[in-house]
Amino acid sequence: MRFKVVVTNPVFPETREILEELCDVDINPGPEPWPVAEVRARCSDADALLAFMTDCVDAGFLEACPRLKVVACALKGWDNFDVEACTRSGIWLTAVPDLLTEPTAELAVGLAIGLCRNVVAGDRAVRASFDGWRPRLYGSGLYGSVVGVAGMGKVGRAITRRLKGFGARELLYFDEQALPASAEAELGACRVSWDTLVGRSDLLILALPLTPDTRHMLDAAALAAASPGLRIVNAGRGSVVDEAAVAEALAEGRLGGYAADVFEMEDWALDDRPRRIAPGLLTDEDRTLFTPHLGSGVVDTRRRIEAAAAHNLLDALKGLVPADAINHPDSLRGFDGAN
Repeated sequence: MRFKVVVTNPVFPETREILEELCDVDINPGPEPWPVAEVRARCSDADALLAFMTDCVDAGFLEACPRLKVVACALKGWDNFDVEACTRSGIWLTAVPDLLTEPTAELAVGLAIGLCRNVVAGDRAVRASFDGWRPRLYGSGLYGSVVGVAGMGKVGRAITRRLKGFGARELLYFDEQALPASAEAELGACRVSWDTLVGRSDLLILALPLTPDTRHMLDAAALAAASPGLRIVNAGRGSVVDEAAVAEALAEGRLGGYAADVFEMEDWALDDRPRRIAPGLLTDEDRTLFTPHLGSGVVDTRRRIEAAAAHNLLDALKGLVPADAINHPDSLRGFDGAN
């Protein structure tokens, strides 16, 4: 039996070969993602969907795709995908939980160094006209500073492990769940409250997932209580930050800088999300540093992520429990002879 799978973004040839074991493959050749309406139309007779960050699956989508048996996500965070709707519909939902951790942590530290040491402004100065050292563009270092990490999941811990080697005066962290004492000792990190983290840190790195409790956790009120000159790096989810409030704090000189690899406009499941990055962030070129969601953008990592997602998808179609299942439907669509 052959299945139809829709792949919403370009993939490596190896990924296509994996899928073609059981499936006829409908792949977006790229580079731009398909609009939601086109994804839905292509999935109307599909058995499986290989999804990416640009996708959003909700109950309405699933109702329009009656043959769909599995949504396999080539990503770590699944807040754009309705887990309960998939479970009710008897559809497997899978993600790739571990492969993005190390490259995301690596990029977060890179953004921190780039922001603190004025790397972008320095590059621009060299390209404009450079005739030797001048006493300008003095920034801040990680050595001897107070560094805070918000979120101690896998990514937060990986970031903290890397930061330990830079000789920060203090490594602080905030998380609803405290790490075991042995883990805190290994990382050299001390748990504090959210208010303390924001108020004491010279550099704050956000590695929080997006939940109702974390949305706009860094808002105008939090920024008003921040240590003067605080520099912030967002490597978690865009909507953890109120970007308009950050832009205002930068304009007023209360923040030292803001770097991000994630943005509010990317959180497609939120109907009231902004449709663009706050203009004040984009125009403040000297105190901001941005990358276009490159956290997992390492070639070998992307190959492994796609392969893991493809194998999750095939396992579901074979009637097996996918290794990285997020949900566990009581009854499975399409395995009772109805489709």
